Amino acid sequence: MYLVIRCPGCRSFAYMDHLQRWKLCPICGEIISSQKASVYIEVEKYAEAEKIVAQLEEYLKKTRRGDLTDEEIASLRATYARWVKAHLTP
Repeated sequence: MYLVIRCPGCRSFAYMDHLQRWKLCPICGEIISSQKASVYIEVEKYAEAEKIVAQLEEYLKKTRRGDLTDEEIASLRATYARWVKAHLTP
């Protein structure tokens, strides 16, 4: 499992393995603690995490907003859950 998180320093999105205790931000080098980082979504594979990070960055850039609302985060999680369920069903 991978956690899509946000750097508290530069506010860029990143991801980390759910077993990691910390991660260096690839943008600013800040140490991100897995205990303190806000988790936007948990995904199965790192490729999915990379894709979601890019989409979230693009969405915020396009909408000129600083962050997602709680409703948008809930919608993101629900959409991912439906996608996983659809791809696991034979």
